[in-house]
Amino acid sequence: MELILRKDVQNLGFKDDVVTVKNGYGRNFLIPQGFAHLATSSAKKVLAENLRQRAHKEAKVVADAKALAEALKAIEIKISAKAGGEKLFGSITNIDIAAVLANAGQEIDRKFITSGIVKRTGKYTASVRLHRDVIVELAYEIVAEKA
Repeated sequence: MELILRKDVQNLGFKDDVVTVKNGYGRNFLIPQGFAHLATSSAKKVLAENLRQRAHKEAKVVADAKALAEALKAIEIKISAKAGGEKLFGSITNIDIAAVLANAGQEIDRKFITSGIVKRTGKYTASVRLHRDVIVELAYEIVAEKA
Protein backbone atom coordinates (compact mmCIF):
# COMPACT_ATOMS: atom_id res chain seq x y z
CA MET A 1 0.00 0.00 0.00
CA GLU A 2 1.44 3.37 -1.00
CA LEU A 3 0.83 6.27 1.35
CA ILE A 4 1.83 9.92 1.57
CA LEU A 5 2.88 10.88 5.10
CA ARG A 6 1.20 13.90 6.66
CA LYS A 7 3.54 13.94 9.68
CA ASP A 8 6.99 12.61 10.53
CA VAL A 9 6.76 8.96 11.59
CA GLN A 10 9.67 7.47 13.52
CA ASN A 11 11.50 4.71 11.61
CA LEU A 12 9.26 5.19 8.55
CA GLY A 13 9.76 8.59 6.96
CA PHE A 14 9.27 12.32 7.04
CA LYS A 15 6.31 14.51 6.16
CA ASP A 16 5.38 14.40 2.42
CA ASP A 17 7.35 11.20 1.75
CA VAL A 18 5.71 8.53 -0.37
CA VAL A 19 6.16 5.23 1.48
CA THR A 20 5.11 1.64 0.91
CA VAL A 21 3.78 -0.17 3.96
CA LYS A 22 1.82 -3.32 4.66
CA ASN A 23 -1.93 -2.99 4.21
CA GLY A 24 -2.82 -3.54 7.86
CA TYR A 25 -0.32 -0.99 9.17
CA GLY A 26 -1.61 1.63 6.77
CA ARG A 27 -5.30 0.86 7.12
CA ASN A 28 -5.40 0.26 10.87
CA PHE A 29 -2.83 2.73 12.22
CA LEU A 30 -1.41 5.37 9.86
CA ILE A 31 -4.62 6.50 8.14
CA PRO A 32 -6.93 6.53 11.24
CA GLN A 33 -4.33 8.37 13.34
CA GLY A 34 -3.97 11.03 10.63
CA PHE A 35 -0.32 10.22 9.93
CA ALA A 36 -0.89 9.42 6.23
CA HIS A 37 -3.33 9.34 3.34
CA LEU A 38 -3.57 7.21 0.21
CA ALA A 39 -1.09 7.97 -2.58
CA THR A 40 -3.39 8.14 -5.59
CA SER A 41 -2.10 9.52 -8.88
CA SER A 42 -3.87 12.85 -8.32
CA ALA A 43 -2.52 13.10 -4.75
CA LYS A 44 1.01 12.49 -6.07
CA LYS A 45 0.60 15.31 -8.62
CA VAL A 46 -0.62 17.69 -5.94
CA LEU A 47 2.28 16.65 -3.71
CA ALA A 48 4.82 17.27 -6.49
CA GLU A 49 3.44 20.77 -7.10
CA ASN A 50 3.45 21.59 -3.38
CA LEU A 51 7.05 20.38 -3.01
CA ARG A 52 8.13 22.47 -5.99
CA GLN A 53 6.58 25.58 -4.47
CA ARG A 54 7.98 24.84 -1.03
CA ALA A 55 11.58 24.21 -2.18
CA HIS A 56 12.87 27.77 -1.78
CA LYS A 57 11.19 28.16 1.63
CA GLU A 58 12.89 24.94 2.72
CA ALA A 59 16.33 26.46 2.06
CA LYS A 60 15.69 29.14 4.68
CA VAL A 61 14.51 26.55 7.22
CA VAL A 62 17.68 24.49 6.67
CA ALA A 63 19.84 27.61 7.10
CA ASP A 64 18.09 28.43 10.38
CA ALA A 65 18.57 24.84 11.58
CA LYS A 66 22.29 25.00 10.76
CA ALA A 67 22.62 28.26 12.69
CA LEU A 68 20.87 26.67 15.67
CA ALA A 69 23.21 23.67 15.38
CA GLU A 70 26.24 25.96 15.66
CA ALA A 71 24.68 27.65 18.70
CA LEU A 72 24.06 24.25 20.32
CA LYS A 73 27.65 23.13 19.72
CA ALA A 74 28.88 26.20 21.62
CA ILE A 75 26.94 25.25 24.76
CA GLU A 76 28.86 23.26 27.36
CA ILE A 77 26.49 20.78 28.96
CA LYS A 78 27.24 19.55 32.47
CA ILE A 79 24.57 17.66 34.33
CA SER A 80 24.99 17.08 38.04
CA ALA A 81 23.23 14.12 39.58
CA LYS A 82 23.31 12.23 42.82
CA ALA A 83 25.79 9.41 42.60
CA GLY A 84 27.45 6.80 44.73
CA GLY A 85 30.93 6.59 43.25
CA GLU A 86 30.46 6.39 39.50
CA LYS A 87 26.96 4.92 39.58
CA LEU A 88 24.02 7.33 39.53
CA PHE A 89 21.01 7.12 41.82
CA GLY A 90 18.49 7.14 38.98
CA SER A 91 19.34 7.93 35.38
CA ILE A 92 19.83 10.76 32.90
CA THR A 93 17.58 10.79 29.83
CA ASN A 94 16.77 13.10 26.94
CA ILE A 95 14.33 14.95 29.23
CA ASP A 96 17.23 16.08 31.42
CA ILE A 97 19.27 17.18 28.39
CA ALA A 98 16.30 19.17 27.06
CA ALA A 99 15.95 20.87 30.47
CA VAL A 100 19.62 21.89 30.48
CA LEU A 101 19.31 23.26 26.94
CA ALA A 102 16.18 25.19 27.95
CA ASN A 103 18.09 26.75 30.86
CA ALA A 104 20.77 27.79 28.36
CA GLY A 105 18.12 29.51 26.22
CA GLN A 106 17.68 26.89 23.47
CA GLU A 107 14.24 25.29 23.52
CA ILE A 108 14.54 21.84 21.93
CA ASP A 109 11.69 19.35 22.11
CA ARG A 110 12.81 16.21 23.94
CA LYS A 111 11.51 13.87 21.24
CA PHE A 112 14.14 15.22 18.83
CA ILE A 113 16.98 14.31 21.24
CA THR A 114 18.40 10.78 21.13
CA SER A 115 20.73 9.93 23.98
CA GLY A 116 19.67 6.70 25.57
CA ILE A 117 19.49 6.12 29.30
CA VAL A 118 22.72 6.88 31.13
CA LYS A 119 23.35 5.45 34.60
CA ARG A 120 27.02 6.34 35.20
CA THR A 121 29.05 9.51 35.45
CA GLY A 122 31.30 10.44 32.54
CA LYS A 123 31.24 11.98 29.07
CA TYR A 124 28.60 11.04 26.51
CA THR A 125 27.13 12.27 23.24
CA ALA A 126 23.54 12.85 22.21
CA SER A 127 22.21 13.47 18.73
CA VAL A 128 19.68 16.24 18.14
CA ARG A 129 17.59 16.24 14.96
CA LEU A 130 16.79 19.85 14.10
CA HIS A 131 15.70 19.08 10.53
CA ARG A 132 15.67 16.00 8.34
CA ASP A 133 19.00 17.18 6.86
CA VAL A 134 20.51 18.72 10.02
CA ILE A 135 21.50 16.41 12.85
CA VAL A 136 24.00 17.66 15.42
CA GLU A 137 26.02 15.63 17.93
CA LEU A 138 26.17 17.21 21.39
CA ALA A 139 28.79 16.26 23.92
CA TYR A 140 27.68 16.33 27.53
CA GLU A 141 29.17 15.35 30.85
CA ILE A 142 27.54 13.87 33.91
CA VAL A 143 29.19 14.74 37.18
CA ALA A 144 28.40 13.69 40.75
CA GLU A 145 26.75 16.30 42.98
CA LYS A 146 28.83 17.74 45.76
CA ALA A 147 27.31 17.18 49.17
